[in-house]
Formats: sequence, structure tokens, C-alpha cells
Amino acid sequence: MLPRSASKAVPGKAVGSTTLPGTPMSAPALGGPSYPCQGFSGIEKKVPLPALLKDTFAWGNTAPYKVGNGSGDIKWDSDPYQNLSWHLWLHSLRWLGNGVYAMRAGDAKASKHVLAIVKDWVQDNPFSWKSNTSASEATMHRTNVLICVRQALLTQLKVKVLPAEYQWLDEALLTHARYLTDNWSGAHNHGTDQSIALLGIGCTLGRKELMGLAASRLNKAVTQAIDEDGSTNEQAVGYADFNYRLWGRAVDRMKDCGVAPSPAIEARRTALGEWLATATTSTGYMHQIGNTNQQKLPNVPGTPMEFVATQGKSGKKPRLRTAIYKAGYVFGRTGWGEERPYAEESTYSIRFGVARRWHGHQDHTAVTYNWKGHDILVDPGYGGHQADARQEWAKGPAAHNQLTIPTATALAKGPVTRLTGSVSTANSDYFALADQPAEGVDRTRDVLVLKDPDLMITLDRAQSGSNQSYETLWHLAPGQKVTVESGKAVATGGGVRTHLLHIPLGGESGTTTVEEGTPNPPQGWFFKDIFTVSPAPVVKFKHVGQNARILSAIVPAAKADKVSYTTREAGANVVLDLVVGAHRVSVKITPEGRLTRLP
Repeated sequence: MLPRSASKAVPGKAVGSTTLPGTPMSAPALGGPSYPCQGFSGIEKKVPLPALLKDTFAWGNTAPYKVGNGSGDIKWDSDPYQNLSWHLWLHSLRWLGNGVYAMRAGDAKASKHVLAIVKDWVQDNPFSWKSNTSASEATMHRTNVLICVRQALLTQLKVKVLPAEYQWLDEALLTHARYLTDNWSGAHNHGTDQSIALLGIGCTLGRKELMGLAASRLNKAVTQAIDEDGSTNEQAVGYADFNYRLWGRAVDRMKDCGVAPSPAIEARRTALGEWLATATTSTGYMHQIGNTNQQKLPNVPGTPMEFVATQGKSGKKPRLRTAIYKAGYVFGRTGWGEERPYAEESTYSIRFGVARRWHGHQDHTAVTYNWKGHDILVDPGYGGHQADARQEWAKGPAAHNQLTIPTATALAKGPVTRLTGSVSTANSDYFALADQPAEGVDRTRDVLVLKDPDLMITLDRAQSGSNQSYETLWHLAPGQKVTVESGKAVATGGGVRTHLLHIPLGGESGTTTVEEGTPNPPQGWFFKDIFTVSPAPVVKFKHVGQNARILSAIVPAAKADKVSYTTREAGANVVLDLVVGAHRVSVKITPEGRLTRLP
């Protein structure tokens, strides 16, 4: 997790011995447990050794910037791009990676320079460095760098025990242990990373009490971080993937250090692997829910993740075609490649559950939809941690495929949304959701996803004590060209023509408009990752009044296929008849809003 605000570093005097009270410093037994260098997460790739030796730092898509005087005296308050992430990764020291590699290989110049920078950080950032958010947030990352530096130094010097002149490095590690002991973030990814780093210090310095504390935190936290269904508490698919790898690293490091991991860690991690496999499209990409970049699920041999990564060629097939997770997720698909090629299956997601937290967005009742390998309805993604209007928009209700009420006062963290019903058959999946997304407004959404023809139908209903503007939003993938005629929007691109039908019910009708790349207020954007944003069309079905019923049909089809619909009354019900190319399908809509595919 990255900080939302940052203070500047305040230079200070060198810190004296910070040995933890009552626990004398000791070295691990030779040949005993060891904690390997954890690497530098790719941060070092932007800072080759020649740049490092000139005190030049680079991160992300920003230009390299000279942060020091060329001799390892760094200006830790440097923040030329006013970027919170840039500032944090400067304080992580991970950018020293290529210097550490050279140090390990015996490069005396690199060794001297790396040690100068590390010592400069220690001197300029006195404990507890909490006045500088970037320094404090980066503690766990910096801890692992200090351990890597220590190991490289021992290798370079060809010794097993750190010479007295470098005792300050062990003292710095114990200072970091004190911070990690007193400022544990709890049972989510940040706290897990902190516990692994604390374990590393204990393992490196032979401090059993630190290893015991770290292991205890990890063993207890896993059941809060990952529930028995495999859902994490992060509210983001991308962070679920990160947690899968993070908890794997936790188990490996505990074993390296001779500490027994709880069986619950592997059990919850196995469930998370199944969860991740269901949270993907037929192309192997993960649904971009919460703070999630556009990314493919990694291949983990012997797991359902391998099945997804290889498009069903190998690995264990996930158990469920339609998976409902009590933490607030529905992931469904037309199949796992049993009756048609894997890549031609259609997939979808639906959000419900507790209010927004951690890395989640205000996306309750929102859907995503991928049709036979084509992104149709997308989540606009993750814009990073800057206080930028588009990045803030990406977390809010107007950035997701749901009914919004812009004229009402939205709840600060979004609603608690109930899944009130669900029915799955061989060729249809139905879900009903209900919540209160804004003050004085009740909202329900009924969703029906069909197979043969593959399409999605939603019925949004809302009511308020006063007139409101009700807007059902449909976010399309970048590059789509949209035309609107007679209440119907048609998006064309990538060999697919998507018909977005705004279907009147009982004489009630509204307007259909399109927005794309609007700067203020932001609307119609897509973040591939935190560095790459593109305009993307949004189709808006709008009704005004105290109450609203907005019936939508999202119908992707080949360009040559004709799409049409009619509605008819059948007693108290309404029947929607759809024609999609050679397919004909009818859907019954009850007064209560239930959607059912007719035989």
C-alpha cells in the first residue's frame, strides 16, 4: 500500500545504538537458518550502476533526477515531480539494487557508494522517522535492502561476522525492527510485508524473539487477510494476486528461518488461487476490480491458475462455472472450454458486499463483461495514489457500470450491498442486488447473463422522496466508435459490434448519450496501468423523476449479425423478445424485477 500524503524528510543527527532493551545483539549460528536477499522488485532496473554512482534516481515514467552530490550525500526531501510513489520508492532504497549486485561481485567503488547512501539515510532520518510518511511507509522495503547490503558486504569481505566498523548497519536493522514491532499495520498486505521484514531481521541477527513475534503475527493474520472462500480483505483483484505471491513468500521465508508456518496459511492461499482463477476473462486477464492494472494471471503449476494461464491445456480446472463469494464477488462464465474453445467463452463479474475499504472502489452492483475474448464492459482501472481528479474519479461510482444518482449525496465509502437472490441454469445466470447508495435513495439491480446468445440484461430500479437524476452507465473499452439513434447505442471496434439497448418499460423512457475523455468533471477514461490512461466511451441511460426503471440489454454480436427487440405484455409480466443474428431468445420480467429466460 502506498501513502496518500507525505511529509518531507527532516535531516537529523546520527542515531546511536538502538539495541532492543533486554535482548543483547548476537549473530546467527554459522550454517544455521538464513534469510535470503529479497531482491529489489524491479525498482533497480531504472537506475543502472553508472547512474547510481552519480546519485541519480528514476522511477516509473519520470525522467532520471539527481538526488545527491555524487558522493552519496542524498537530499531525502527531493520530490521534483510531486509524486507520492516516487518519494516513497526513493526512501525504500530499492533503487540501490544494481550497486548491491556489484558490491556482491567485489566492486569496491560500488560498495563504498552504496554504504555511503545507506549510512546517509540513517543519519538524515532519525528514529522513528514518522514525521516523513514516505520514510515510514517504506520501512519494510528498506529493511530488506539493508539485509541485502549486509549480505553483499559479508560476501565482498569474505567473512562470516560483520566487522566492528560496520556495526552501524546492524544497529540500523534493529532500529527498523523497533519500528516494525511498534507500528504493525495489521492483517492486510502492508502488515504481511512488515512481518516478513521483521522475520528477516530476526533471522539475520539471530534474534529469536523477533522471529517469534513475526511468525505469530503471520500465523494469526492470514485468517483475517484471506477468508475461507479465498477472498482477500483488499477489495481489489490485483492485490489478491499480489497477496497470493506475498503469502507464498511468507511461507518460504518462515521455512528458511526454521519457523513453522501455520497450516492455515497454505489452506487459505490454496483457496485464494482458486478465487483468482475464477476472477479472469477467457483471455487470461483478471477483471480490473478495485486497484487493479490490466494484467494477466500468472501461471502457477499444479493449480487452477495454471489452467487459466494455459487456456485449459494443463492444470486443475476450477470447480465452479459461476462462483459467488460472500466477501462480495460474483465471477461467472459460459464455461471452461468444455463445449467451445476456451478463448471463445464469455465471462463477467458483479460486485456487492461491505462498504469500500483499502484498495476497493465504489463499485457495488457494478458489472464487467467479456464476450468471447473481447472486452465489452470494462472497469476503468487504477489511476495510482496521486490526488489527481481522474484518479479520484476512477475510485468513485461514476467510473463503474452501475446505476448512479449524481443529484443525491453519495455515501462517503459507498453502500453495503446485499445479494438477495441468484439462480443458475445451463444457459443463464440470474442475480438480484439491493442497497442504498445515497442519502434517501433505494436501489435494486437485477442481472441476467445468457449463453447462446451470449449477452447481459440488467434492470435498475431506484426510488427517492424527491426528484433525482438516475444514470445507468456503461463503460466501454478504448477504441470503440459509438453512434446513438432512437435510444440505442452501437459501439464498433475490434471486429465486434455491441448493441446497448435502452428499452422502455411501461411507457417510461429516458435519454441515451455518450461521453469520452471529459476532463472536468472527469468521465470516459481507462487506465491500463497507473502510467497509461486513454479516452474510452461511456454510454449513459438517463431518467429523471422520483422513481426510475432502466432496462438495459448489452448485446455483442458479429458485424454481420442483425440485432432487434420487441416487448409484449404477458399478464402482469413483460416479455422481452430479442433477435441476435440466427438466435432468438425471450426473457420474462416480473413486476418485482426478476429476470428469467423462457424456454
